[in-house]
Order: sequence, then structure tokens, then C-alpha cells
Amino acid sequence: MKKTIALVAHDNKKADLVEWCDFNKGTLARHTLYATGGTGKKIIDKTGLNVNLLKDGSHGGDMEIGALIVNEKLDYLIFFWDPLEALPHDVDVKALLRIAVLYNVPTACNRATADLIISSPLFQNGQYSRNKCAHEK
Repeated sequence: MKKTIALVAHDNKKADLVEWCDFNKGTLARHTLYATGGTGKKIIDKTGLNVNLLKDGSHGGDMEIGALIVNEKLDYLIFFWDPLEALPHDVDVKALLRIAVLYNVPTACNRATADLIISSPLFQNGQYSRNKCAHEK
């Protein structure tokens, strides 16, 4: 079953996410991908994957992903963020992570967790469907 996955990375983590996408491009190619502008362009250049580009994170891309979540159009969030670097749009980043948790969207904030998600039988067989939270019922 085709899933929708958002791919986001802070500047210091972009190379790691691009490498992860390149390693997993066979699997990722079977799904619908979204990415914030700068991250998505780097993924496309390296992997050739079909990625729907949103605005850069600092220009509203994080909020666009949040809108996908609240409109139930996103199944997974892969967001490699840098805990050591404060950014001017940290409020947007925190809002995105908060909304992902609120809507029970599986979220990977580092490569180890992304590896566990993409290699899970629940992901691989395409039959995983997240439980809706109490506020959604």
C-alpha cells in the first residue's frame, strides 16, 4: 500500500538525510514523497527520486507539512533535526513535532529511528494504519 512520507532536515543534517534516502531509494520510490525545498532539491539531485517540493522550512515548509498532517494526508515524518543548533524558525519546528505527536504520526528524528521505521514489517507490508488519537474520533 502506497504511503505518504515527508522528508525534512536541518542544514547540518541534510547530508545524512540525503545519504539515507539514497540507501533506501528502492523502497522510497514506491511511496509519495514530500520535502521542504532545500532538502528536497538535494534528495532529487542525489537520488533521482520523485519528490513533491514544498517551501523551505524557514519560509513555511514546516507549516505545509503540518497542514498535511492535520488534513490526514501524511503517514510518516522523517525529520533529521539538529538539537545543537537553534534556528530562527524553532517555533515552527516545535509546532511541527507537536502536531505529529498529537496526530500519532510515526516520526523519525534521527537515522537510527528512520532505519527502524523503514525496515519494520509494519512499514514493509504496507498494512500499518495508525490509530487515531482521542481528539480525532
